[in-house]
Order: sequence, then structure tokens, then C-alpha cells
Amino acid sequence: MMFTLAEVASLNDVQPTYRILKPWWDVLMDYLGLVMLMLAIFGMTMQITKDHMACLPCLENPQEESGAGHNSFTEQTTQGSSGTSAPMFTSAPLVTKDLPDSVVHEIHATQQQMSAASEEFWRQPPPTGVRTNLDFQQYAFVNQMCYHVALPWYSKYFSYLTLIHTLVLMVSSNFWFKYPKTCSKIEHFVSILGRCFESPWTTKALSETACEDSEENKQRLTGGSSAPKQVSTEGSDQASNANSSTPMLGVKFSADKPIAEVPSNMTILDKKDGEQAKALFEKVRKFRVHVEDSDFIYKFYVVQTIVKTVKFILILSYTSTFLAKINFKHVCEPDIKQLTGYKKFFCTHNMAFMLNKLLISYMALILIYGMACLYALFWVFRRPLKEYSFEKVREESSFSDIPDVKNDFAFLLHMVDQYDQLYSKRFGVFLSEVSENKLREISLNHEWTFDKVRQLVTRNAQDQQELHLFMLSGLPNAVFDLTDLEVLRLELIPEVRFSAKVSQMSSLRELHLYHCPAKVEQTGFAFLRDHLRCLHVKFTDVAEIPAWVYLLRSLRELNLIGNLSSENNKMIGLESMRDLRHLKTLCLKSNLAKMPTNITELSPHLIKLVVHNDGTKLMVLNSLKKMINLIELELHSCELERIPHAIFSLTNLQELDLKSNSIRTIEEIISFQHLKRLCCLKLWHNKITTIPSSISHVRSLEALHLSHNKLESLPPALFTLPKLWHLDLSHNAILVLPADVALLHNLQYLALNSNKLEVLPKPLFRCLKLKALLLGNNALTFLPESVGHLLQLTHLELRGNCLDRLPVQLANCRMLRKTGLVVEDHLFDALPVEAKESINQESTFTSG
Repeated sequence: MMFTLAEVASLNDVQPTYRILKPWWDVLMDYLGLVMLMLAIFGMTMQITKDHMACLPCLENPQEESGAGHNSFTEQTTQGSSGTSAPMFTSAPLVTKDLPDSVVHEIHATQQQMSAASEEFWRQPPPTGVRTNLDFQQYAFVNQMCYHVALPWYSKYFSYLTLIHTLVLMVSSNFWFKYPKTCSKIEHFVSILGRCFESPWTTKALSETACEDSEENKQRLTGGSSAPKQVSTEGSDQASNANSSTPMLGVKFSADKPIAEVPSNMTILDKKDGEQAKALFEKVRKFRVHVEDSDFIYKFYVVQTIVKTVKFILILSYTSTFLAKINFKHVCEPDIKQLTGYKKFFCTHNMAFMLNKLLISYMALILIYGMACLYALFWVFRRPLKEYSFEKVREESSFSDIPDVKNDFAFLLHMVDQYDQLYSKRFGVFLSEVSENKLREISLNHEWTFDKVRQLVTRNAQDQQELHLFMLSGLPNAVFDLTDLEVLRLELIPEVRFSAKVSQMSSLRELHLYHCPAKVEQTGFAFLRDHLRCLHVKFTDVAEIPAWVYLLRSLRELNLIGNLSSENNKMIGLESMRDLRHLKTLCLKSNLAKMPTNITELSPHLIKLVVHNDGTKLMVLNSLKKMINLIELELHSCELERIPHAIFSLTNLQELDLKSNSIRTIEEIISFQHLKRLCCLKLWHNKITTIPSSISHVRSLEALHLSHNKLESLPPALFTLPKLWHLDLSHNAILVLPADVALLHNLQYLALNSNKLEVLPKPLFRCLKLKALLLGNNALTFLPESVGHLLQLTHLELRGNCLDRLPVQLANCRMLRKTGLVVEDHLFDALPVEAKESINQESTFTSG
């Protein structure tokens, strides 16, 4: 059964897209395989159609048999000529009497000619050679027997072996494209690589890089204009200052160089192309994770290359030994003497010459094939194919963050480089986070237009225009067009870049960066340095704090919220804050074990320090003594058991807040008499059980917060503070309110809610300046009628008591309105109509 060359060649077919993974030696071996396949099929065709042997018997005594044959033949001829035997041709008498004379004459002439020819024949010499007694059927039988007996097996099966060897080599060359565990990854890789190569985003990104390079070269050659040169110099000065003062932060604005403007047609990207590019980034990321964890494809390729090399050596070694055995002449001795009468035959093989030439050609081809295999092995083991670096791409483009890849991913890229390095270069674009961020930026700017951003601007509690952006891929350029924006809040935005356009936001004074690693260009930094007043930075690790934060010399308030534990304390960079010459407020919401010693650098100008420690015990506070200009101090959740002695050295302190600590006793409060300016003391959310009488020495105190403690009684000395106007004693266990409360003539706010009061002293209502009286959740059974004396009362809380009724005299409290009266509805409804109308009516005060 015959088959076509195309059918056999299909074994070597691979998908056209796989050609990018075929280095030159694999392509060469494929072509050599095809040539060897054609050679094998040609040899097989010739052997099937024309291959045979021709044999003659060899006589055991050829001279004797030859003489006997010649003598017998001579005797026969002699006898015939001498006339002892009848001649071969005799002339029989013919009846001619009835024939015409002319016919008779012709007949006699013919008879004479035949007689002459017969005599000439017998006079010729006898034939030469060995006479045998075999017929044609016997010769055919002998030829077949000797073909199988005398002819070497290699001469008979050479073409078939060549076909088998060639098929094995062809299968080995392309098996990695067919094997399930490798072809799935290869197919995915080739598909992604082709899309990355043809993606419009690749062309755009590389074109922008080319524009950047040309712009930089132009500036380098021309020297640039004077204005940009000034900015660059200023930025470099800042960078040098930063490096000299904060070497650990490594502030280098050159890393955040502004992107050169590119032509308008290059900045436009079709929305569909953008979505496809984003999908490609995701596919590349997942494929990298899937492939980089193993090197199976690499090992498989190595194994198949070794198999081909071993196959080449095997073919070459045994084929060379059989080359000399392909001969034209052969001696055959089949065991068929009983059938032919001869024991030995002399044979010729008609295909010997052709097979010899085909074998030489095959050996030449296999030698070239083997050299290619050896080179492939040399290439595989000489180069570190399990690592691939995009070093050239980084040098030639701005994508300096393209990561090195390894294992199967690296091997596939090495193979692609053998085809065309442009593929890996364009593929590297999709491994770069810079490129991905640029794409996100373009998509973001398409989505977040100026009108959409403008709609999110609101007014905050300080009546400032505020914009809050949450979980975007980046900072839209439209934000920089909000020239009247005062507060900008950015939360969970992975890529924030303040370009030179931020200088358009002339009203911006406050910036919040919550888990937003922000980069700033030189021109943008110059604007923020001179205009920003308040900065809030929330982070997980201290390394996320932008280095340029410590260079904002016009900053008034800095809030750092995140992990500043002792392990990371050295990285806080507070020693750089000496450049924050105008900083007044520093807020650290973290888990400090001790106060950073470098914070003393801020002591000359800091007036407010806030430490919210999230329950971590703050041990060392001696550095506070040097902050003599401090006016406000907050130490929240620091697990303090006593009031720190370092606080008593802060002679300018006006407000102290020790909320949510573990303070049980405040005997040290007598030392506050040295703090002549202390007017607000907050000791709320602690475990204080008693107030010492020495509190009377703190004559400057105006506000005292003791809520959420364990107080059961109040000393009379508490009510001797002449300036006290705000007293919060809520959420304690106080049973009795002393009548001495009437001594607080300036009292405006009194909170006694959530205690155990049963009766209110009547002298309480002599505090005629009271505006807020909170008595909810106690055990009061009645409210004295003298409450009507509190003409300035605007807020009265009574809910949660055991009151039967409300006094009618509440109507005398002209400033009290229904919204400021917190009481059960049935008690309010029980008041007389006139009283309810008086409380319900609107006044100029409430409407204003």
C-alpha cells in the first residue's frame, strides 16, 4: 500500500504560531528530517519496484562438462555432413507435369537455395560458454532463494530503517509541542505573547519611552531653558539636603522625573484597547505565577535533545560498519541441490550502487543533524536558561521595574530571543508595573472627568471645600483643576503621583494620605513645600511614609497613623523633622514603647503633641521635659498608672489629656500648681477612685474631665476652683453631690449622668451661669422647682431617672427648648399647656 510524502510529512507539522519557539538549530533539524524522510521514501520505492538479484550456477568441474558437451555436439554435426545419417533437408520429388514451366522453374530454384542454407548452417562454429540444464522457473526460484540467503539484511532493510530513524527524530523534535503537560503552557504562552506583541498599548508605551528619550537627549544637548534648569537645581539641592539629613530615606527626586509630553495622538487610547490591555496585564500576572513555580518544560526539552543526540550516535556507529557490506556481487550457497543439481550460485544485486550512494547521503545528513544536536546541548547547558533578565529593555526604556523571571518562564523567553528579541522586549512592557500604572492612569482619566470629580466636592465641619477619593487606581488629573479645593483626602489608592499640575491648586492647605504611597515631581514638591499646612499620613509600615514629607518646611500639623513600634522606631525619620521649622502640631497614633529621643529636635517650635498608643505601655517620657513650649499634650491609651513627672516641667502647658489609661490615683496633682497656665485637665476613662484635696491648689483650672472613672464621693476642695466652668463627672458611682457646688459661680457645664444620685442639692441652682446640666440615668425621684432660676439653661438631660413629674418652673428657663430637653415623652406631655408652649416656641437664639 502506497502513501504520499505529504501524509508522512504531517508528522512534523506544528502550529504556525509555535515557530517563535523554534531556534535555528531546531528549524535546521526539521528540514534535515524532511530530506532524510524523502531519501528513505525514495529508497523504499526503488526497492519495492526494482530490487532483485540475478544468479547463475557455478559448476563443480566446468572443463569436463564443457568438453563433453562440445564433443557430442560435434558428432552430431559430423554425422550429418558425411551422409551416414539422413540430411536435415531432403528434396522430395514434386509432380510438375501439370504445372507451367515458369512455376516449375521457381520451385527448383527455391529448393536449391534451401539446400545451400542448410549446408552453411552446419559449417558454423559451435556456441561458447557453459551449458546448463536449468529452465526459467528454476532460475526464478534460485533468484528468490539467494535474495534472502546471500544478500545482507542491511541491504534489504536500509530504506525502512532510515524511515523509522527519521520518524523517531522528527517526533522527538516536536514532542514538547504535543505532550499535554507542556503543550498547554506553551499554547497559553504563545497566545499571550502574540497578543502582547500586537497590542496597541505596547506600541504606545514604547513610543512614549522613545519620546522621553528624545526629549532627554534634546535637553542634554541644548542645556535646557533657564527656568527648568532652576527647578532642577532647586530639586537637586533639596535632594542633597535630604540625603545629608536623612540618609536612610534616600530622597531622590530624579527617580520621579516628570514624564515628557508626548503628541496628543499618542495619549489617546481606545477604550476597548485599554480594556484588552488591562485584561492582558492580569493574564500575564497569573501566567507568571503558574509557570515560574516549575521547570518541567526546560527539563523536557533537555531530555528530548539528549534523546536525539543519543539516537544520532547510535545511527552513526552501526551504519558506518554496514557501509562496506553493500556489494554488487554475492556468492550464494542455498541448500537446493536436489532441486537444481547445483550447490553454489554466483549472484548480482542490481540496487547495490544506488543503496551505496543513498547510504552515503544519509550519513552526511545524519552527521549534520548530530552536529546541530550537539550545539543545542551546548547552548542549553552553557547559558543559565532558568534565569532571564530584561536588562537591555531596562536600559533602552523607562521601564526600570521589569522583574527578572525564572524557570519555565525564563526558558521560554530565551527560546523566543533566538527567534526575535523584539518579542521579549514588547512582552516586558506587560511585566512592568510602571507600564500597568500608566495604563491605569489613562483609563482613570477617561473615567474621572472634571465634572464627575467636581460633584464629589463637599463642605466639611470647618466650612472648607473637601474632596474624598477612595479606592481608585490612581489620582485623576482632573483633581488638579480644582483650584479652590482646600482639603484633599486620598484613601487606599495604590499609585498617587503629584505632578507639576498640583501647583494649580492654590487653595490646597490640607492633605490626607491613608495607605497611599505618594510620589511627587520636583515642581509639584516645590508647591507643596511652600503651601501645605496640614498633612495626615496613615500607613501599615513606616517605610510607606513618603520621604518628601520630612521636607515640607511650611507644614504646621503632621499626623502619623500606623505602626511605629520600637523595632521600626529608628526608621521614623523624626531626626529629619528639624527641617519642619514651622511645625506646631505632631500627632502619633501608633504603638510606641517609648517616646522617640529624636523628637526633641522639634522642641523649640512644637506647641501640641498627641500620642495615641493603642494600649501599648509607654515607658520612657523623660524627653518631654525639653519641650518647654508645649501648650497641649494628649497621651491616650498609653497604659499610664500615674501622671508622668515629666509633665510638671512643661510650664507653658495649658491642656493635658490623659484619656484611656490605667491611672488609679492622682496624688501628684498637687504638682500642677507649678503649671500656672494649665486650664484644662482631662483624666477621663481611667480607674480613679478618689480626688485628693490638693486639687484646690490648681487655681488656673477651667475645665475638668473625670468621666468614666470609679469615683464615689467628691471632696469639698473640688468646688473651690474659682475659674472652673466645665465639670464632667459622668459615668462614675457618685451617691451625693455636695452643696458646696454652689461655690462654682462660673460653672456653665455640669455632667453628672450615669451616677447614683437620688437627690439634688438646692444650692446647685445658684449656679446661675449653667447652660448644660446632664442628670440622666441616675436615681432622682423629683426635680427641685428652683431649676427655674437657671435662666441661661439650654440643655437639660433627665432621661433614665424615677421622676413622677416635671416642675412647672421649667417654663422660666427662657433659653431651654424642646430639642435641648432630654426627658421621657410622658413627663413632657404632663406639663401644663402654657409651659409646653413656652418650651416649644422658637426664639431668636435658637433660630440664629
